Amino acid sequence: MLDGKTIAITRSKDDADEFISLAEENHAKPLPLPTIELVSKGEKIVDEFLESVEKYNPDYSVFMSSKAVKLLFDTAKNIGKLDKLQLAVANTMVMSVGPKTTIALENEGIKVNFQPTTFSSVGVGEEFTQINAVGKKVIVPRSGASTPFLKELLNKIGIDVLEIHLYDVCAFRDTTQWNEFRELFSQNKVDGIVFTSASSVRGFFEIMSKDYDDDKLLENLGKLSVVSIGPFTSDELKKFNVKNIVSQVHTVAGAFDAMKNTLTV
Repeated sequence: MLDGKTIAITRSKDDADEFISLAEENHAKPLPLPTIELVSKGEKIVDEFLESVEKYNPDYSVFMSSKAVKLLFDTAKNIGKLDKLQLAVANTMVMSVGPKTTIALENEGIKVNFQPTTFSSVGVGEEFTQINAVGKKVIVPRSGASTPFLKELLNKIGIDVLEIHLYDVCAFRDTTQWNEFRELFSQNKVDGIVFTSASSVRGFFEIMSKDYDDDKLLENLGKLSVVSIGPFTSDELKKFNVKNIVSQVHTVAGAFDAMKNTLTV
């Protein structure tokens, strides 16, 4: 049990249901931190996707987050092009990075053909290797802040990749929800933080640097347990000189288990 421990996660309250439940089950206090927000590139993303599918004629479409699914399909609904989008996606073999993204796609009437056992870019690469997709074409609608890792990985396998950037990511602008965290952090009363993406690491430092100098921020972070949800998040933390433990399973539950192990040793 984590009786009385305070653990933050770099997600908004709306996106942190699973984490909050896990913390409360273990008698810990969860602190959701809305670290990043998505800035859509506007209604043009639907036409760009539809035109790209028509010209590029991909064999597969790959969705790397539930947010990308929601943004693309919500925008299509708003401009009356949902049927066209559903048809365009359904004409490809669909791969989802993980369960949350699969559910989001199924909620939009899309059948998911493949989901890797490891919910990450590496897992997507492994899945494509197993289905022998050499010479095939893949379209990936995703964030403009994404790393080129997935594209490069699939290119090495022999797959052609077209990425469509639906949105950019910026640090969360309304930081009033951070007030409790700031107060507890200043008093060294936060026991751990789970970082859920590389962009959330950048957002965290952008937000916290407004109230703390770098030395103090790193000093306080050094006194608590820091868990990253996967290797890319870990690498980003290392750029800021933050020691962290990488969750072996790249999910919220996996990251929570890693945090639990470090705090109950």
